[in-house]
Amino acid sequence: MESIDETLAKHDVLLNNIKQSLPELEKLLGEVSDHWQYEDSVYRYYHQSFKIYRVQATTQKIYAALENISPHEPKEIPNEWFNNIMMQGAAGKVFKLEHNKEWEKTCRPFLEAFFHAKYFLEMAVKYGKRYKNAPKGRISSGWAALLEIYNIR
Repeated sequence: MESIDETLAKHDVLLNNIKQSLPELEKLLGEVSDHWQYEDSVYRYYHQSFKIYRVQATTQKIYAALENISPHEPKEIPNEWFNNIMMQGAAGKVFKLEHNKEWEKTCRPFLEAFFHAKYFLEMAVKYGKRYKNAPKGRISSGWAALLEIYNIR
């Protein structure tokens, strides 16, 4: 088990990793927030279009960026809940006609994974720009959420 000092040191590593990757993170956030990724994905779900399956690749790209800023060596996102959401919604599932019969069960996890991944990307960009140093003591919910997915809260 890590000491409090070791955990706080990982907060600094996370923020430094975010700051070093900020241009790439901002670019990715712009891409995943645009019409064809964000708006269209939600529409495709409600329209029951097989094109919703494309959002999995976008989510995988966000996950890789979040993994890249991990304060752990080797780079990982150890939070089990987050990883379960990603496995259920960004596993590279391929469209099959029988999925239409269970559309919500099959495809809703795609959007859930995308929304969670996008949220954490947004928080990384937001706090990477806001903080000069990793905060000690009272912290904002978004920063705390980032610490949670890396299991350093």
